[in-house]
Amino acid sequence: MSKKNRSILIGVAILLVLVIAALAVYNGTRPQAQAGTKTITVEVVHKDESRKEFKITTSAENLRGALDQENLVQGSESEYGLYIETVDGETADSANQEWWAVTKDGTMTETGVEGIMIADGEHYELTLTVGW
Repeated sequence: MSKKNRSILIGVAILLVLVIAALAVYNGTRPQAQAGTKTITVEVVHKDESRKEFKITTSAENLRGALDQENLVQGSESEYGLYIETVDGETADSANQEWWAVTKDGTMTETGVEGIMIADGEHYELTLTVGW
C-alpha cells in the first residue's frame, strides 16, 4: 500500500470516528418526550394583546400533537413542518408581516412545533407577531 493510499485510509477512518461521535452526542442530548399523560398550558396572545389560556391534557409527545388534538392551530405543511397560520380562530396576515411566534416560558423555541417535546406542567405561548 502506498503512502498516499494509507494517508487517505487514515483520513477516512478519522472522519468516520468523528461522525459516529457526533451522532452519539446528538442522541444523548436531544430533547426526549415524556411518556404518558401530561397537562400543559398554551397561552394565546392575540393581535389586540388579549390573552387566552388553554389547559391541554394529552398523551402526545410533541407540541404539535397537543395543538392538533385541541384543533387549536391550522396552517400549511412545508419542508420544515407545520407553518402556523391560524391560532384560536385568528389568522396572521402575511401581507402585513404577521406571524405566530412560539415561545416556552417567554423564550423563543429553536424548532417547529413537531420538534418541541412536551412534559407535564410546561407553559407555551403562541403570540401573533408583526414584522419579520
